[in-house]
Amino acid sequence: MNIAIIGTGNVGGALAKTWAKQGHSIRLGVRDLAQFKGKELLEHAGIQAFPITEAVAKAEVILLATPAPMAASAAQSLGDTTGKIIIDAMNIVMGRGPEGYTNTAEAILANTATREVVKCFNTTGFNNMENPQYGDQLLDMFMAGGSDESKAVVRQLAIEAGFATCYDVGGPEQYGLMEQFALFWINLAMFRGQGRDIGFKLLRR
Repeated sequence: MNIAIIGTGNVGGALAKTWAKQGHSIRLGVRDLAQFKGKELLEHAGIQAFPITEAVAKAEVILLATPAPMAASAAQSLGDTTGKIIIDAMNIVMGRGPEGYTNTAEAILANTATREVVKCFNTTGFNNMENPQYGDQLLDMFMAGGSDESKAVVRQLAIEAGFATCYDVGGPEQYGLMEQFALFWINLAMFRGQGRDIGFKLLRR
């Protein structure tokens, strides 16, 4: 699968490496090919860099992992996204987000042609995307979006990233809930002293 990644920092970089190892073709979309954050990712097989619209043009899936205030402008920079799946891995933290929107997925939908927006890979730290294994258990991932077909693709990508599964928490009305869930992890990890090496697992009996 051709996957475009816009935002080559911690989250984008972790998933780029993981998905490339799974045989996907990773197309980093960057503004300056000569110099960009995460340029060392090009040392990994299966990862290349392109201008943003070129990266998107040949991709079936687009991961948006930019800072949340850039969500609207990043979405506008993608070019034609008709029929493509966009994974929103961003969160508004401490009020810093795209102006006029209550969550980043709303900003994406308002500024792209696609309706296939799935919010995922936003509820835990990048370290858990690099390694979601805790002892003999794998962490779970969570997602929200309006299309069962798109969510099936994202679930498979989460499993290929090493998560046990990816639970569907609902449709677009749950985008905000997904960001609140992310803030719960951030609060525990960063502000309550638990550290980044914590994660969520759904248990049942």
